[in-house]
Amino acid sequence: MTKIEMATLGGGCFWCLEAVYQELAGVKEIVSGYAGGHVKDPTYEEVCGKETGHAEVVQVTFDAEVVTYRDILEVFFSIHDPTTQDRQGNDVGPQYRSAIFTHDDTQLAVAREIVKELTDDKVFADPIVTEIAPLPLFYPAELYHQNYFRQHSSQPYCTFVISPKLTKFRQKFAARRVAR
Repeated sequence: MTKIEMATLGGGCFWCLEAVYQELAGVKEIVSGYAGGHVKDPTYEEVCGKETGHAEVVQVTFDAEVVTYRDILEVFFSIHDPTTQDRQGNDVGPQYRSAIFTHDDTQLAVAREIVKELTDDKVFADPIVTEIAPLPLFYPAELYHQNYFRQHSSQPYCTFVISPKLTKFRQKFAARRVAR
């Protein structure tokens, strides 16, 4: 039986998250987009202008009978740095913030629980600054941002930023991975 759910996550550039979640068993669809801001239907250029309040996010549709929301978040916290405010590596700005936009109270509780566990276990040297909030609205990004890594894997950004995240995911979550 299929139990379809969604997760909406911001962990820096949406291309990075999309590439990883495309290889996670149980994931049905990933849409790169924008959430958490105050501008209706923003463009990539507007979001990059740092005035919309939106973060680059992925909306992950998954079969909760195969992969749980907690699994989704475990991958999320392993492939980005949740301790840096408004940045991931060389990508700087509020659009690159670490964020979990929840779809219901259960997701909100799970997200808070995982952050507490990671904090209590001192998994990260610095405090986790991941924003956790109910999803206001999600706006899909322009078509050229969808499936980006698969279409442009030889570009320098993909090679130097996304590929290492994929390698880390493949090593840590080999049993949960599917080749697509």
